Order: sequence, then C-alpha cells, then structure tokens
Amino acid sequence: MVRKGVSRISISVPPELLKEFDLLVKEIGYDRSKAVQKAMRNFITEYKFRELEGEGVGALLVLYDHEVPGLDSLLTDVQHSYEDVITSSMHIHLDKRRCLEIIAVKGELGRIQDLAKKLASKRGVIQFKQAVIAK
Repeated sequence: MVRKGVSRISISVPPELLKEFDLLVKEIGYDRSKAVQKAMRNFITEYKFRELEGEGVGALLVLYDHEVPGLDSLLTDVQHSYEDVITSSMHIHLDKRRCLEIIAVKGELGRIQDLAKKLASKRGVIQFKQAVIAK
C-alpha cells in the first residue's frame, strides 16, 4: 500500500555499501527512508548551483581508484581543459589504490559545473564532492 504523497522506489547497491549505510543510520537514529531522503536533499543542494549564473568559488574533491587504467591521465586532461576556472589542485595518496584530488575553482559557474560533471562521471571515481558558492 502506497501512502498518499509518498513514492516507493527500489535501488541496487553493493552489499558492503548497504551494510555501512545501515550501521550509520542506526548509530544516528534514522531509518533507511529518512536517511535516503536526507541524502537526496543533500545531493540536490550540492548540484543546485548549476542553475545559478555568474561567478563562483569553491572546491571539488575527487576520490578515485588510481589502478583504473588511464584514469590518472584522463583526470589530468580534463583539468587542463578547464585552466580558466581551476586555480590550484592538490593530489593526496591515501593508500595503495585510492587517491584524493582537491581542486580549487574560481570563475564562471557554468564552466565549474561542466568541469564537475566531467570529473564525477569518469569510471573509477569512487566519490565526488563539491562545495561551490556564488561570489
């Protein structure tokens, strides 16, 4: 039975991710539905800046598996295409497989959003986070 004003969805996730998610949900006192709703709201908020116009500043964080063939050079090539909005970047080796790239951005919000989409969509990117604000 579906309650009025509520939609039911089904998603597929790796078992390890679900286990970690459920542990955290229990720890903070949420149920799965509330936690997924909060995650969806956060996701929308993070990507909402694409509707803004003008200039912005911020940081893009890219956690990736550097053992994925060609990913290192692909991420570098993408960054070279956006030198007009990238002011700096830092590369951190986390362990044998994972690296974190922190990219400082400043410039036209549309260009920053294009860069974010290109980086986040690459195979081998484990997690992508952005914090961008309008100037």
